[in-house]
Parts: sequence; C-alpha cells; structure tokens
Amino acid sequence: MRLKSKVAVVTGAGSGFGVGIAKRFSEEGAQVIVVDIDEKNGKRVAQELKAEFVRADVTRAADWASLVGVATAKFGRLDVIVNNAGWTHRRKPYVEVSEADFDKVYAVNVKSVYLSAVHALPAFRAQGGGCIVNIASTAGLRPRPGLTVYNSSKGAVIIMSKSMAAEFGPDKVRVNCVNPVFSPDTALSEEFAGGAVTDEARKAFLATIPLGRFSTPLDVANACLYLASDEAAMVSGSCIEVDGARCV
Repeated sequence: MRLKSKVAVVTGAGSGFGVGIAKRFSEEGAQVIVVDIDEKNGKRVAQELKAEFVRADVTRAADWASLVGVATAKFGRLDVIVNNAGWTHRRKPYVEVSEADFDKVYAVNVKSVYLSAVHALPAFRAQGGGCIVNIASTAGLRPRPGLTVYNSSKGAVIIMSKSMAAEFGPDKVRVNCVNPVFSPDTALSEEFAGGAVTDEARKAFLATIPLGRFSTPLDVANACLYLASDEAAMVSGSCIEVDGARCV
C-alpha cells in the first residue's frame, strides 16, 4: 500500500485521467476526495470507490477553501493534491479563439493551480509537509498550431510547478507535474482534434508517438502514484512525460 494513511484530493476526478488517478490512489490505500464540477459523474466515481465527493469549481477561491476544510475536518490532514481538472478551446486558428475561451482556459488550467496552493499550504505547513501533482501536457513542451492558448496555459503550469517546488521546498512541500500525450478517450479529445476523432485523425496523432499508442488513464495514474508516494521523497520540481517519447 504505497499511499496508506494518506489523504488525497483529485480534481476533475469524474472522468478521463481523473478517474484513473482516483482509482489507483484508492487501490494503494489513500483516502481519496473525488472533486468535480460534474456532480453526477463525481458522485458515481466516489460511490464506486467508497470515497468522499465534493462538488467544486476549481476556479473559485471559496470552493478551494471549502475543499481543504472538508479534508482536514473529516480526515484530520491533507497529504496530496492532484490538480487534474483541465479545459481547452477547440482547435482553431489563434485569432479565432474568443476572449471568453482564453479566460476559461487560463482560469481552469492555471488559476486553479495557484488557488490550490494558496489554500493547501497552511495545512501542509501545520503538519510538516505535503505534495502537489499538477497535470500539465506534452503541449506545454512541444506545442502545435491550432491550440496556442491551451499550449501556453500548460507551459505556465510546468513553470509554475518548478518555481513552486523551489519556493515551497523549505516547508517540505513537494511539487511535480505529469505531461500526458493526447488520448482519444478523454472528454476533451474532440476539442483537441478540432472535431470528431476519426480513424484518420487517430492515425495522424499516433504517427507522432514513437511507442505507437496513446496514453491511458492508468499510465497517467501510475506516474502520479509514484510522485505522491514516499518513494519520490526526494523528487520535486520534476516533470514526467507520459508520452511514449512524443517529446523527444
């Protein structure tokens, strides 16, 4: 049990990679708090895992304050936050991305990371440490046209993670990130593809991945599990590419 007695918050845990992370953490002994703005799916996952569910909008400070409060009140501590919730605009030319789309992408992908640390740090400091795992993307390292705003938001998450690790290290708070490659099985896959994920589109994406397959929720979950576990006690400020050598 690699996460025995640890309390972990997983955002966006009602679908996609988030479900995989929540399940893997639960299997390894963590008390998981399933967080999602989608109450129906979030409750479904929490019920399956016999976990706590909290509906939250990760772009709102009040929701983060409440979320951290639930963790500390119910379990007495908070050990791990996985910032998995994400959003993208549909693949399109840069000048066609609306200001509203820009604001939402940065609010969900970047502001949420900021808010998570602002509200979790007092709890982490009080107990002598903690861990944050941010889900970024290969798009933050190897950007491609049509997703410029999304790409830049994930680049921001990568740099934030490294800088947070340097700043929070003296408080024994580790911060790392995981960069998955495209997966056709996530809720946002059609947005990334700019439309239906056809066989032709799948082949085009696969051609860029040397290992010849897409990342799965289990692939991403296993990387998060390592970073959240005591096995990674000296790992902070790092990024793990779960991408089949896509970024090489």
